[in-house]
Amino acid sequence: MDELSSIRELYGEQPADPALKARVRERLETESRSSSRTSWLFSWRATVSGLAAAAVAVAAVVALASPRTAGETVSGRSILLAAATTAASGPAGKGTYWHIEKLHDGTKVTDLWATRDGKAWTGERMAGRSGKVVVFSGKRAPFSMAGKDLTYEQIQRLPTDPAALKEWVVGMLPAGSGDGVLADAVSGLLWSKPSPPGVRAAAYRLLGDLPNVHYLGRSTDQRGRTGDAFAFELDGDPAVERTLIIDVASSQVLSCIDSAGVYGGGTQRSEVVLGAGWTDKGPAVSETASTRP
Repeated sequence: MDELSSIRELYGEQPADPALKARVRERLETESRSSSRTSWLFSWRATVSGLAAAAVAVAAVVALASPRTAGETVSGRSILLAAATTAASGPAGKGTYWHIEKLHDGTKVTDLWATRDGKAWTGERMAGRSGKVVVFSGKRAPFSMAGKDLTYEQIQRLPTDPAALKEWVVGMLPAGSGDGVLADAVSGLLWSKPSPPGVRAAAYRLLGDLPNVHYLGRSTDQRGRTGDAFAFELDGDPAVERTLIIDVASSQVLSCIDSAGVYGGGTQRSEVVLGAGWTDKGPAVSETASTRP
């Protein structure tokens, strides 16, 4: 099943765009007046080919923007493939700083600003209050995977093929890592790192192929935003289930919830993504730190 079929499965068949049909009809009428039948035939074939490509693009955009009906049954893989389609068409990063702002357990807000040359600042404050911003010393990269430093340049060069991306990620993980560690590392490319569109799309497709990633259905995060929830179990004792809520239309991760002791009750920790993306607005205050927080 191709990605357009997955989108149709997820959101249903969408009506053709009347404006697009009118433009194609006008072009065909113009071409029909051509004095050369050979020239007309060549142009007609090109028009039909262009119409097919345009129809695919229109269907994908309209489908992703359309809400699902109540009670509709869809597969988790189809949803992740639809998110991959959205991610692949996303804009390349523009701005001086990669900035991600997260709300932790509903009380603490953290910020990270990072530049392409490895400089980074982090801030921490109680929700609703201002706080200090700390600049990293430069001894560590602002990003990491499985405890290993990861630079901006490395992230930009990551494979855009799901199989190749999986091979690369596995090479970063400690020997003997379980499926949960793999799913965690791959999902981190979707929201905690400035991954380019092709890498984000590959990460979504890879998650869709991992048997330990389970679809839980529609869900709402702590800020009332609705998305699709996926869960996988992290290695450890007690067991920890990590749940991500994803907005398919924007391909953004809305929140991450860790539930410890999921088979007998236990604690729960949450991170809500308040914002993630490139910006020219940097931290207003800074103080030097000798180590990475």
